[in-house]
Formats: sequence, C-alpha cells, structure tokens
Amino acid sequence: MTFDLDGHIMHAPITGTNGIVNAETIFRFSQEGDVVRASYAGGRVQFGELIGRVKGDALEFRYCQIDSDGNLDGGVSQCSLETRSDGALRIIVRFHREARGERGINIIEDVPAAWQE
Repeated sequence: MTFDLDGHIMHAPITGTNGIVNAETIFRFSQEGDVVRASYAGGRVQFGELIGRVKGDALEFRYCQIDSDGNLDGGVSQCSLETRSDGALRIIVRFHREARGERGINIIEDVPAAWQE
C-alpha cells in the first residue's frame, strides 16, 4: 500500500519521554510524488520543518526545529505508516535527535475533523 500525506493536518498525541513535539504541535503535510514535506509548530516547538521520502508504508525524513527555549535541533526519523480503524492516518515515528544523541518514539495522527473547523 502506498500512502499519500498531501493535505494531512496532524498532531502528536503520544510522545516519547524525551520528545519535544506533543498534542499541541500541528504538522501540515504536502507531498509530490514520493517527496514529503511538513511545517510544524505549537506546544514546545516554535517552528520545525521536515523533508523526506515515502515508499509504500515507510517514511524516512530529516527534520530541523527550534524549541520554545530557542534550542536548534535536528535529526532523522524512520517511520511506519498505517491507517487506523476509523480511517485516520497514523505515523509511528522512530526519531534520532542527532544534536543531543537522543532517540525515541512519537505517534503522529490526523487531527480530528472537529479541530479543523
């Protein structure tokens, strides 16, 4: 199965203990072919960008972000894409924050439609 992230608005309701993103962090995705991009902000993230490639149900991306304390971080993530039983998209993100040498897992999911109104 190939996933299309174009136009998806997502958040991270489940995060690792050392994760910076959270449920208040909103991701806005676009996709052209297999190239995926997203801008994100909110919660502890002042601003972030990611760019990567999707292949089937896998997504690999690099990211760069500035947190609310002004720290600049970046890293790489290996992800699994799946569709929840309610049809919403879920991304299981295994991140490596290179600047701090930290690893963790975040779950990013489609923002409920009611939030988008």
